[in-house]
Amino acid sequence: MSTAPRLAFLKGHGTENDFVIVPDLDGRLELSAATVARICDRRAGIGGDGLIRVVRSSAHPEARAMADQAEWFMDYRNGDGSIAEMCGNGVRVFARYLQRAGLAEAGDLAIATRAGVRRAHIAKDAGDAARPGEAAAGPDGPITVVMGEAALPGPGPEGEITITVGDHSWPARNVNMGNPHAVAFVDDLAQAGDLFTAPAVRPAAAYPNGTNVEFVVDRGPRHVAMRVHERGSGETRSCGTGACAVMVAAARRDGTDPAVTGHPVTYTVDVPGGRLVISERPDGTVEMTGPAVIVAEGEIDPSWLGTDLG
Repeated sequence: MSTAPRLAFLKGHGTENDFVIVPDLDGRLELSAATVARICDRRAGIGGDGLIRVVRSSAHPEARAMADQAEWFMDYRNGDGSIAEMCGNGVRVFARYLQRAGLAEAGDLAIATRAGVRRAHIAKDAGDAARPGEAAAGPDGPITVVMGEAALPGPGPEGEITITVGDHSWPARNVNMGNPHAVAFVDDLAQAGDLFTAPAVRPAAAYPNGTNVEFVVDRGPRHVAMRVHERGSGETRSCGTGACAVMVAAARRDGTDPAVTGHPVTYTVDVPGGRLVISERPDGTVEMTGPAVIVAEGEIDPSWLGTDLG
C-alpha cells in the first residue's frame, strides 16, 4: 500500500456545473493535464466539468502580481485538463470553499483568476441583500460575483460570427467575459443537437484558442434560457461566464444596453442546472448571482494517480 500522502479534495457545484476542488494552499502540487482529466473522468474518476485548485496568490507564478489585491488564486482547469482563463460558476464555488474552510468570512472577497481579480459577495445574514437577486444567507445561499466588463469586437470579421449545427446555421455575437463566447439566438434549444461535439464556428480566426458556444431562447421579458458547449468540457449543466455573455448579447439585441439607456438592466437566465440572475450597470460592470454548494469531501489515493503529484 502506498505511504505517500493522500490528496484531499472536495466536490461542489454551481447550478449543477460541478467541480473537483483541490486545496493546495502553498502551491506544492504539479497537476498535469492528464492527471486533471483522470480526476474529472465521470466513470473512472471523481467526475466534474472542471478542477479548481486553491492556491495562495503569492505561491503561484501566474498570480503573484495580484497578491496585493487578492490572497487566493483560482487555478481553474477544464475537464480535459486544459487551462481556462475564468469560470463564473467556479468562482462562486471557490468562494464557498474559502468560507467553509474558514479562510474567508461572509461579506466581500477578492479572488485572483487568469482573467484578473474578481470580487465576490457572500451574504452575511438574511437581511444582507445588497446584490440583485440575492436570497437568504447560509451555506447554500446565493453568492454574487462582479464579473467585470464584457468585450465586444467592433465591425469586422471578429464580430461577424456564424454557428453551424448539422444543417442549421445562425448568426452569433462574439462576447468575451475574460474567456471567449459565441452567443446564438435560436427558435428551439433542441436545435443545438447533443453538444458533445463542439459546434462549427466561423471564422475560426475569431477564436484562435477555441470558444464556448451558447444557444439561447426567450422565455419572457428579460428572461431567457440557454444551453452551452463549454470549450474543453462539452455540454455542461451551466456556465456562469456564458450566462453573462448571453445577458450582454440579449441586452444589445433588445435595445436595453445600459451604456446607451443610462439605466442598469437585469436578466434572468435559466440553465439546465438552475437559474442565474445577471445584471449590467451603465459603466459596463456585469454582476452574476447564483448558488454555490459543497456536497462532499474526501481523499484521493495517490497510488491510483501514480506519481504525478509534484
